[in-house]
Amino acid sequence: MIEDTRWEGVYSFEDSPFIMEVLTELRDERTGPIPFRKGLVKLGRYMAYELTKTMEVEKIPVKTPLEETTGTRIKDRRNVVIITVLRAAIPLMEGLIKVLDHARVGIVSASRGKAPKFEIEMKYVKVPRIKPEDTVIVADPMIATGSTLVKVLDEVKKYGRAKRYVVVGVLAAPEGIDRIKETHPEVEMFVAAIDRELNDHGYILPGLGDAGDRAFGAPIKL
Repeated sequence: MIEDTRWEGVYSFEDSPFIMEVLTELRDERTGPIPFRKGLVKLGRYMAYELTKTMEVEKIPVKTPLEETTGTRIKDRRNVVIITVLRAAIPLMEGLIKVLDHARVGIVSASRGKAPKFEIEMKYVKVPRIKPEDTVIVADPMIATGSTLVKVLDEVKKYGRAKRYVVVGVLAAPEGIDRIKETHPEVEMFVAAIDRELNDHGYILPGLGDAGDRAFGAPIKL
């Protein structure tokens, strides 16, 4: 895990050969929906493991069949809310919850309009009540312009103030990170890699295309 010195609290996993191998498969245009979804699940699980390294732990007594010893419990793992941004984040959330199995889960349906305005439409929000001891994890594979996540974070904060706010994604563009940090500076971000830039249509370069379409099949053009 590498902290990017351009921002505070922004981390990538470009030092992990396994993550880079999974990301390479996701980038490949020949990768179909099934292996694409499985790749997102793998990334979610791995990043959840890494995220537990940043959580508060406590020592507890445990009795083995032979004697009493000291064990470890991750306190923060029991106070997690995962916000799933539909639809691309569903497989990513599946991976996260395999490790963060105590998590309460919220759903937000948010879509980004076309360039140059990139207006955000939020049609459905279902978020559990957030407690002061919670770590809120917003799962969204592609952090492009940052517009969607800014609006999601604005909405989520209406349900209570958390101990931590964390964004977990696959790829991020510098423009999107800047946008989120401007409006929500306390938010931490964990992504597989930080790519070069956005194109005129708001897609990450080199990127991997539209994560939702690639995971679930491209929508029918009417």
